[in-house]
Amino acid sequence: MFKTSVIAASLAVSLLGAGSVFAAGEASTNISITATVFKDDFRVQPINDDFGRNETMTHNTSTNKLSTVGSRYNVKNTAGSIHAYVEGGSPSLTNGSTAIPMTVLFNNVTLTGAPQEVVSDAASTPGTQVDLLVRADDPTENDVGDFTSNFVVMFDSVVRPVTP
Repeated sequence: MFKTSVIAASLAVSLLGAGSVFAAGEASTNISITATVFKDDFRVQPINDDFGRNETMTHNTSTNKLSTVGSRYNVKNTAGSIHAYVEGGSPSLTNGSTAIPMTVLFNNVTLTGAPQEVVSDAASTPGTQVDLLVRADDPTENDVGDFTSNFVVMFDSVVRPVTP
């Protein structure tokens, strides 16, 4: 009996000792995963998920032009076409005292404050990719300082008409 207890105690000590040796060499990795699953019938999303968060229009002093910003978008509407507009109308860059008008194009269509077709029924039903571009007018000699803009582009699913 004493012999069995000694063997069991020795085994327990060796296992505990081995466990502490392994613990000193452990490593871990934190994995964070997100996923967006779209409903298959309507989607308008930039390929670059960060687009629109911190865009910069660089001023070229040689040409006096501001760079264009934009992104490619995945679009799909199995129910019909896609219309778009800029909330509040055409945006502008402002420094608080002067404004530089901007033009927003989606799939080469200039957006205004009124909804208009930007992707046809035929193109949007299977899904496609199109560009959103934002261009600013050339600054004038009075357009000096730090300019900002914040605007929203709205996209509407327009259901195709049912023919009797």
